[in-house]
Amino acid sequence: MLASTPTLLITDDDSCFRETLQALFEPRGFRTFQAGDGGEALKIVRTESIHLVLLDLHMPRVGGLETLRQVKAMKAVLPCIVMSAGLDPETIAEVRQAQAYSILPKPVTRDEVTSTVAAAMWDAYGWRLPERGPATAG
Repeated sequence: MLASTPTLLITDDDSCFRETLQALFEPRGFRTFQAGDGGEALKIVRTESIHLVLLDLHMPRVGGLETLRQVKAMKAVLPCIVMSAGLDPETIAEVRQAQAYSILPKPVTRDEVTSTVAAAMWDAYGWRLPERGPATAG
């Protein structure tokens, strides 16, 4: 069970995509952090209490697969959801072996990402994601 506000780290080199995900999850009760590459993400995971990571696979500098491996080495139980437009069977196998919670092909829909995050938060912490946040209720 979560004792505090759930935190979500959004890691993608596309700043517009990060902003879109932030706007989707903050009204649902998340405190969000953003990283433009794996190196930034690893710094945040080391210094902040993160409950879930959304992670693009293809990024400059430190890519998503290496970031996933390092995050899992630091915090094995931290759920990581990998997103990518370039998924082939070998890549999927590597991501699964690195213990990603889930793999979402891009483009990802709002329903796909929110339902996967909701499932991960429930499985890891018993926390239910609200259907709609205060900003979208009505």
